[in-house]
Amino acid sequence: MTSEGAPAVRDVAVVAFAQSDHRRSTEESSEVEMLMPVLHEVLARTGLKTADIGFTCSGSSDYLAGRAFSFTLALDGVGAWPPISESHVEMDGAWALYEAWVKLLTGDADTALVYSYGKCSPGSVRDVLTRQLDPYYVAPLWPDAVALAALQAQALIDAGDTDEEALAAVAARSRADARANPHAQLGGSVPHGDQVVGPLRTGDCPPIGDGAAAVVLAAGERARELCERPAWIRGIDHRVEAHGLGVRDLTDSPSARLAAQKAGAFERPVDTAELHAPFTAQEVVLRKALRLGDDVRVNPSGGALAANPVMAAGLIRVGEAAARIHRGASDRALAHATSGPCLQQNLVAVLEGDPR
Repeated sequence: MTSEGAPAVRDVAVVAFAQSDHRRSTEESSEVEMLMPVLHEVLARTGLKTADIGFTCSGSSDYLAGRAFSFTLALDGVGAWPPISESHVEMDGAWALYEAWVKLLTGDADTALVYSYGKCSPGSVRDVLTRQLDPYYVAPLWPDAVALAALQAQALIDAGDTDEEALAAVAARSRADARANPHAQLGGSVPHGDQVVGPLRTGDCPPIGDGAAAVVLAAGERARELCERPAWIRGIDHRVEAHGLGVRDLTDSPSARLAAQKAGAFERPVDTAELHAPFTAQEVVLRKALRLGDDVRVNPSGGALAANPVMAAGLIRVGEAAARIHRGASDRALAHATSGPCLQQNLVAVLEGDPR
């Protein structure tokens, strides 16, 4: 407690990150079999065992799995006996990380395991994602995720914010950077391809694939015990746009800007930004909303254009940003995650390493 009687603010950091090799299909493996090696790896990086973790939180989607309470199968694999402190969000794992961060701030735990996973290969993820839409006015029309992203891209082109050549350059840069990422699904020289839904071409869209990711959080001195250079979460916030697409300006993202402001992203420049932009046009929107200049390294991992496991891609952005801080490639990084059509909901985290 502080002298005024208010709870002392705790410093919380990402101390370890692991992810699967993202693939077009893992039909030979269940979600649990895909996830378990990732959990073993992230715990091994810290030397912790499952029994040492104070809180566990996961993110996944029953719609992808096609069955209710599908996360309980993964939880059985984690080990829920003896009883553990556990929670789950029907969201990308970045929102599970937010819950775990809050839990550590309360002092109820000193360490947390956060994981998420998604298998997109068994069905049509473009159709599954329509379940996120307004159930009365939009969902009955069955506009899929790519069609809605194409509306956003066309709005940007009509506004003069980008053109098809610039979007192709975003895709080329992302997949060139993914060459150095051994976990990426796509990397190197990938043809931009034919139109999927105009103006978006194959290269403007994320690959469909399966994958999982996990991070370990720790508070205070415990973080320094577990990691040589922790990635301290200096701020994190998430905001949401109106549900109705017709009342939004698709060329801008006020919710991403507000989340960044509340997370402290505009207080000092960042050197790295891992943006959850599954479509090339969304990077254009986010760069503007988050005030990212040309001096900021954007998606050095290749981003969601190189691997986009639904429900894990946002957590991966946080993990990739943290990993760069761990190895000294970044000092202050921004990580972003999104959910819903056309950047409807946005989470922003600011991560920093100790001064060198």
